[in-house]
Amino acid sequence: MPPNASPPLVGTHLPAAGKLATVPIRAHELGAESVQVFLGNPRGWARTPGVPETDAAFREAAAQLSMPVLVHAPYLINLGSPTPETYERSRVSVEHALLRGNEIGATGVVVHTGSCVAEGSDDVAMKQVRDALLPVLDALDDDAPALMLEPTAGQGRSLCATVDDLGRYLDVLDYHPRAKICFDTCHFFAAGHDLATPGGMTATLDALVEVAGPGRLAAVHANDSKDVCGAFRDRHERIGAGHIGAEAFRELLRHPAVAGLPVVLETPDGPEAYREDMALLRSLRRSSP
Repeated sequence: MPPNASPPLVGTHLPAAGKLATVPIRAHELGAESVQVFLGNPRGWARTPGVPETDAAFREAAAQLSMPVLVHAPYLINLGSPTPETYERSRVSVEHALLRGNEIGATGVVVHTGSCVAEGSDDVAMKQVRDALLPVLDALDDDAPALMLEPTAGQGRSLCATVDDLGRYLDVLDYHPRAKICFDTCHFFAAGHDLATPGGMTATLDALVEVAGPGRLAAVHANDSKDVCGAFRDRHERIGAGHIGAEAFRELLRHPAVAGLPVVLETPDGPEAYREDMALLRSLRRSSP
């Protein structure tokens, strides 16, 4: 990482669970420098409205702590679905997540890139992605959260899981400047990028920057993997306790493309485990050349 570059901002996902306004403070108490939240049921379609006073308290707390905020959109979103009802619900859910992200002052809204479900339907699915997302991206102003596309772990008929897939996905979106990337370490490992081999994390990030362009990477989900490389299984493990290993995260934290970005845990076992894993990441960050 260049000597004058801003360090990555280590953080964690935290549940809001009726206590949204306290999330930045709770994250800070655990040692977080960034945070990610759901703003509703991640496994449901209900579009939960915000409470202005709560949103304002959240924004103020995050601003006082200079803490970047990510919103994770619901898992059910799949803009490549052949089911019209699912596609329409997905489109509306993306719009709602961006609206709510804007209301709490989020930096970005993370959305999974989806799947085509039916064999031979990927061209149709990619057209649906284009038709749904280009109007949304065009409507985002400079103050709105970025749309952060998160490639999946390659399970099912994924539309985007590898670095090469990202090129096609971004091309369908005309490489729109408001379309950013969220790099999930477990997902890319599961999809076949061997991040555990020395130099593997660096090579994958180099390739991502080559395909997506500089400045496109906007956030990282830092997750070790319970399964081996290429397993196409999205099962997160604590940092250093899985098949990726701690040394790969040292490479991640020193890569120039990650400078200044939120690097957020989505690991298991609750707040005390998050505290320990963030401390480990900060230690790896400090010891990076």
